[in-house]
Amino acid sequence: MKHFLRLIRVVNLLIIVLTMVGVAYNLLKTNNYLNIDFHLLNYSLLVFSTVIIAAAGNMINDYFDVKADRVNKPKKLIISKYLKKRWAIVLHWGLNLLAVFISILLSIRYNSFLFVFIHLISMNLLWFYSTYFKKKLLVGNVIIALLTALVPMLSVWYFKVANESSAPFSSYHQDTWSTYLDYSFIYFFAFSAFFQNLSREISKDIQDVVGDKLIHVYSLPMKLGERKAGLISVVILQLPLLIGIIAITQNWIQINLISSFLLLVSAILNVACFVLFIIRKSYPFETINTIIKWSMLVGISALFTNTL
Repeated sequence: MKHFLRLIRVVNLLIIVLTMVGVAYNLLKTNNYLNIDFHLLNYSLLVFSTVIIAAAGNMINDYFDVKADRVNKPKKLIISKYLKKRWAIVLHWGLNLLAVFISILLSIRYNSFLFVFIHLISMNLLWFYSTYFKKKLLVGNVIIALLTALVPMLSVWYFKVANESSAPFSSYHQDTWSTYLDYSFIYFFAFSAFFQNLSREISKDIQDVVGDKLIHVYSLPMKLGERKAGLISVVILQLPLLIGIIAITQNWIQINLISSFLLLVSAILNVACFVLFIIRKSYPFETINTIIKWSMLVGISALFTNTL
């Protein structure tokens, strides 16, 4: 069981759950004076389907990375060592089919094709990322960063579909009434998540150069070298801070004192990565990857506090 949990990246899956729960909590608490249509079971199904798509994506990525992982991380190799490759494929398609079934149920419930569309797009992007896109310069990095940012956006779209009617308004028919929520903080969060994960993906590529060459990956550190790719990674990591300063000073987002402090801590951790890169001659990828993870967790915690 422990090997299976490592294969599906259970910690990353818990972060997805925490993010989607945080978005729902933030929107419900921030807009508690409005009549919001929120069904706990339906939303839980959306969270579950998102998690199993990510789990399936992690499995298929490891399936195609066996040759590289034998070099890059032999102690963490699961497929072919603890799980046969054919079973990895079976589990991958089983999880994806279950997610599609859930998305169909949600689409029927909310009379919207959006859930099926997003699920199918995500599954296909994860498959083609593992087989093709990850081997192309920056393309794979951008896809993973976009899919990460898609997690909070999927929660936003759930609330929009559930609360904003597309039917002509009638005061006599409740199903035509709409409730409009303030999603500005969630948009900022998703935007920041994109850049943090893009930075982390580049950082991971620096760590995996040797094994990636075996499967013909053409990554940024292979083109520019470790030092230049590392500089790009830590510079990208500072963009959420710049975006946050602009968003707050222009009053694009409303943020309380506690969340301001948490976002400041997250920004300081990002700046620490830049400073660490400058003072070290070689790229300290393990330390920087760990700091980025903590920065993400601190940022997620702001979803739960920006409601007071």
